[in-house]
This record gives sequence, structure tokens and C-alpha cells, in this order.
Amino acid sequence: MFTLLQAAPGGGNMSFLLMMVVIFAIMWFFMIRPQQKKQKEIQNFRAGITKGQQIVTAGGIYGTVKDIDEVNNILKVEIASGICIKVDRGSVFASPQPAQ
Repeated sequence: MFTLLQAAPGGGNMSFLLMMVVIFAIMWFFMIRPQQKKQKEIQNFRAGITKGQQIVTAGGIYGTVKDIDEVNNILKVEIASGICIKVDRGSVFASPQPAQ
């Protein structure tokens, strides 16, 4: 048992390096890559927001986009009949899903 725990002379560093590369590749494939894809989807959604679209803000406010200020990235959102608020485009995360 003790001989199995000892590193082979000269080959221990190479196997450790290979194992670290494999672990990094697995972490990238299962953790970093999906997060990058999700961020890209959110960014594309924010860029494609149009007037009349229903949205949900990061604070959980549901509303309908009434006006878009492209220069300042501000959306005018109607949250109730006749009540509008200004929301930064970066705080919009999703469209509400229809009830089933």
C-alpha cells in the first residue's frame, strides 16, 4: 500500500499537470460555459426590447414598455393604468411567462 502512494521518479509532475488541466476543462465545460451562454441570452434580450413588450425588472416589477431612450438606456414602463416609471435597461431580466 505504501508503495502505491509514492510518486514515480520523474513522472509525478507531468501527471499532476495533466490532472489539473483535466479538472479545469471539466469546470469550464460545466460551470463557466453555461454561465457565459446565459449572460449572452440576457444581453440579447435586453437589446431586443421593444415598445409594448411586457417585462419584469430585477426588483420584481411587472410592466409594459411605453417608451425607450436609446441614448441613456432608460425604459419608461407602465406598471398600472396611467402610472409610469423609468427603469434602467440593465435591470430588466425577463418577459413574464403566460399563466398555464
